[in-house]
Parts: sequence; structure tokens; C-alpha cells
Amino acid sequence: MAERNASSLLIVTRKSLFCLFTFTSLLFILSWVFLLRSSTRPQFIDNTLLPNSKLLAVIDHAISAAESQNDVEPSVGNRSILVDKEEEEKSSSSSRPNHGVKCDTNEKEVLKVFMYDLPPEFHFGLLDWKPEGATVWPDLQSKVPSYPGGLNLQHSIEYWLTLDLLASELPNPPNARFAIRVRNVSQADIIFVPFFSSLSYNRFSKIDLHQKKSNNKALQDILVKYVTAQKEWKASGGRDHLIVAHHPNSLLDARMKLWPATFILSDFGRYPPNVANVEKDVIAPYNHVIKTFVNDLSTFESRPTLLYFQGAIYRKDGGFARQELFYLLKDEKDVHFAFGTVQKNGIRNATKGMHSSKFCLNIAGDTPSSNRLFDAIASHCVPVIISDDIELPYEDVLDYSEFCIFVRTSDAVKKNYLIKLIRSIGRDEWTRMWKRLQEVQNFYEFQYPSKDGDAVQMIWKAVARKVPGIRLKLHKSRRYSRAPIQNEKGLTRIPSPKNFW
Repeated sequence: MAERNASSLLIVTRKSLFCLFTFTSLLFILSWVFLLRSSTRPQFIDNTLLPNSKLLAVIDHAISAAESQNDVEPSVGNRSILVDKEEEEKSSSSSRPNHGVKCDTNEKEVLKVFMYDLPPEFHFGLLDWKPEGATVWPDLQSKVPSYPGGLNLQHSIEYWLTLDLLASELPNPPNARFAIRVRNVSQADIIFVPFFSSLSYNRFSKIDLHQKKSNNKALQDILVKYVTAQKEWKASGGRDHLIVAHHPNSLLDARMKLWPATFILSDFGRYPPNVANVEKDVIAPYNHVIKTFVNDLSTFESRPTLLYFQGAIYRKDGGFARQELFYLLKDEKDVHFAFGTVQKNGIRNATKGMHSSKFCLNIAGDTPSSNRLFDAIASHCVPVIISDDIELPYEDVLDYSEFCIFVRTSDAVKKNYLIKLIRSIGRDEWTRMWKRLQEVQNFYEFQYPSKDGDAVQMIWKAVARKVPGIRLKLHKSRRYSRAPIQNEKGLTRIPSPKNFW
């Protein structure tokens, strides 16, 4: 009997110890879980560790409820990166007093540009500016060298960008600053080559009788030798360099040697796609030649001309459509389609014609783009674009369909197609597009000093949007930098454009 009682007592004792061990273990586990779920838990702890744990879900709910009841700040974990800062600030400002401390989460970032100090013959010397002393740049506080007028102005992009960088170094720089010049190349986002290539082509592309090559070609040869010899070019292969060649014929000889750089162009009409393309390069607007329509109070009825075109009619390459459209539209009573030049008050007549027209034709010529589009925008004359291969400035952020009509060339040259399409657009739709033109016109205005949202600032912003892609490809190119590409003679060679990007 005593042995049976002792055996029963032993069993009870073992059960009690087992229960005690189990209870203690459960308490330990719960304590561990609560500790990890507290406000000091590390960021890598999350519900994903135990996706099927109902207990953890209940505990998480309980903790959240306790925090909300006691007005405890939420813990910083992985979820916090999904919270919109603006909404967070709104909620915090409504629940806590404002002590006058303002945090600007939208602080303006600027593009940092390193610019080569090229000799004046590459830039302002082309404007007949003479340097004083050792300086290579004009003193903008005393006088800004002027750019030649007429058709030269339409490709003057590099002039305005260079002025803007020089202005950023003035003691009291203008308020509109998206790009600034930096002297330390290690701080730069991009390296700018200040060569006035379009002006060089316009002024010095002809060969004199005693010359073997034009001054324009000679300048390009010197530029290539200078730039490719720089340590900055060698370090990146030119990938982080920025060069303006806005005139379709500018930089004609040097482009195949400087192609790794980012180009600022008017279009890609005369470039092979492995040298210039949308992914790598920036499309900039022409500087419009006609005057901007200031205080435009037009109405649909006050512009008597339905469709306007004045310019060269017979063009090569993709410009055949101009001739076809001339014969299709020349007899329409409210259409102006005529040959025109800048000579004999041509610009004044074009200004008057566009300002009094509802729609303005922009037809491909020798290249996909032309200044006529930007003249139309400045006139608030709704552009009708007939150019299948055209690339447009800032189109990654700007919807041109809001203020332009696009027509495929194959449709436009069909009999009555274009005129029926234009006549079908009524007062309300035209007025909406006309208003939108006035809203966007500032994006195409070049001026010094530049102003917020004008063409200069918009181009710099377009360049800034290319910088991450440039860095990505530059970093990738350095993966095997310890093993340079060599030919059979042991000499380092440059990869071809096809494989470079």
C-alpha cells in the first residue's frame, strides 16, 4: 500500500514539474515576443517571420491598440518607409503643437556642372569678344556679349546655357537657379563642354581659297584633341560629358569621336541611332524667331485664317510632304500656304500671319524638326505636326497632345483628309488648346538672366533626368576596369558605339 502511494506521489510530482516547466517556458516565450514587439525592436523583425502565427497577430493588434490609447509614437520599422511624409506632417501638426520649427521636405536640388575653361575662340570669341588679361570669360556684370540675330538665334542654345553657368558664380546670382557651376569635378553631376558649335557652323563652315579645311572643321579637330586628352574624359570615356550640337550640321566632324557624351540636339535626323538617341541625349527647343504674342485676347472667331504655313516648300529627304500639301491646300479659301523666307520683312509677315491663324502647320523638312513649331507656340497658334520621326523637348514630362494636333504623313497627303480634320475641330476644343499654349509658352523662352520655368531651366532639368542613367552605365562600365580592352598589339582600344551603351 505504501509503495502504491509513493508511486502515485511520484507521478503527481512529475506532472507538476512538467506543468511548471511548460508554464515557465510559455511565459518566457511570451516575454520574448513582447520584448521584440516593443518600441525598441529592430527593423528586421516583422510578421513575415511567422506568417501563420495567429498568436503573433493578436499580440500585434494588442500592442497597436495600447499605443493608440496611450498616444505612444509608432515604432520605426519597415512599414515607415511607405508612409508619405506630407501626410505624416499633416497628421502630426494636427495632434501636436507647432513650436515654429519648419522642415522643408521639398528642398530644391540643383544640378552641379563642371565646365571646362576652353579658350575664347571656342565660345565668346566667336562673337568677336576679346578677353582682357588671362581670363577666358566675359565679365557679365559689365557687359554681356550679344548673339547675332536672324536665323542664327534659333540654334543659340549653348550661348544661353553657358551664360547661365557663369551667372551662377556672380556675387548676387539671379534667383532662378537649377544648375550651378562647381570648380571641383568630384562634386559635379555632369561636365559641360562650352563650344558654340552651331555658331561655328553658321559663320565658319565655308572654305577660303587658301585653306585646306574650314575654320569650323579646324576648331572641331582642336576640340576633340583637347577634350579627349583631359583626365575627366579618360576617367569616364566621355560618358559624363555634355555637348551642345543643336544645328543639324554642327559638330559634323567631331560627333563620331565625341559620341559617348550626352548631346543636346534639335532632333536625330542626321545621326545614326548608335551615336545619338532618346535614351542618351536631350532634345532642346529652337529659340523662336517671331515675337511672342503678349496680351493675347484672341477668340476662335477673331483669327480669320484657319490653317497657316509659310516657308520653303520644296525640301529634300522627309520634306516631300510640303510639296504634296501645297497642291492639296493652295486653293482652300481660308488656308494660307505660301513660300516665304526671312528676307524682305519675312519674319514680320510670319508673325502677323501666325497671330491671326487658328492652326499652324509644322511639316518635316530636311530634318524632322523645324523652328516653325516653336514660332507657332509663341503665337498661340495650335500646331499641326506632320513629321513622323520628330522628337520633342521635355516630352517625358509634357503631354503635347494637349496643345498640338498630330497627323501621320501618310494620312496628311490623302486628298481632303487634313482639311476635313482641321475643320472638324470646333470652338471649344480650339479654345482649350489655345489656353494651354499660353500656359506652356514660357518653357520655350530663352533669356538672360534665366527665369524659373523658362527654356534654360527646363533644359537643365532634362539633363538632370539623364544623370541617373549616366551614372548607372558608368558604374557598370567599371566592373571590369582592372582588365582594359586590348588588341593583338597590346594597345588599349575604345569599344564601338554599338556596344558602348
